[in-house]
Amino acid sequence: MKIYDGGRAPNPRRVQIFLKEKGITIEAQQLDLNAHEHRSPEMLLKNPVATVPFLELEDGVVISETMAICRYIEEYHKEPMLFGGTPVERAIIEMWNRRVEFGFFLRVAHSFRHLHPAAEVLEGEQVPDWGRKNQKLAVEFLDILDAQLSESHFIAGDTFSVADITAVVAVQFFKPARIEMPEKGLLNLKRWIDEVSARPSVKL
Repeated sequence: MKIYDGGRAPNPRRVQIFLKEKGITIEAQQLDLNAHEHRSPEMLLKNPVATVPFLELEDGVVISETMAICRYIEEYHKEPMLFGGTPVERAIIEMWNRRVEFGFFLRVAHSFRHLHPAAEVLEGEQVPDWGRKNQKLAVEFLDILDAQLSESHFIAGDTFSVADITAVVAVQFFKPARIEMPEKGLLNLKRWIDEVSARPSVKL
C-alpha cells in the first residue's frame, strides 16, 4: 500500500494528520505539485482526476479523495474513532465535516489559489475578485465555528474527529491564503485553535 502525497498542501495535510492520530505509517511517494508531477501520464493512469493525495492498494486499486482514504483506513484501524462510534455520532461528525469543508476549508483554498502569486502555476488563470470574496466568506464562517465551540469541546462533540482535522488545516492555511484572524472576539474558537494546534499530529 502506498500513498501519493503532496506535502504541505491542505488535502494531503488532512490525511497526514489522520494517519498520525491513528499511529499508522504508510509508504509515501511525494509528488511535486509545482512541477505538475500529479498530472504526469503515469499518475493520470492511476488517478485521472489529478488530485492528491491518493492511495494505491496492493492489488492496484486506487482510492482518491481525502475522506474516502480516511474512511478506508478507519475500517481497518478503528481506534481512535475519528468518524464516530454510534449512528448519531457518525451523522453529527459527517454533518460538521461537510459544513466545514464547503463553508470554510474550500473558501480558504480558493483564497490561496486566486490571490497568492505562487498558486498561479497550479490554478492557471487566477480570478482575484473570487479570491477576495472567498476570504470574506471564510472569515464570516468563523462566527459559526465559535458558536458551535461554545457548546462542545470539539467541533462535532466532545471528542476529536475528522471535522477538527478539516477545520484546523484550513486555519493553518490562513497565512498563504492571506486571511487574517480577527483580533477581537471568537474566544471559543481561539481556545480550540490553541488546543488542537498543540496536538503532536497537527504541529507543523
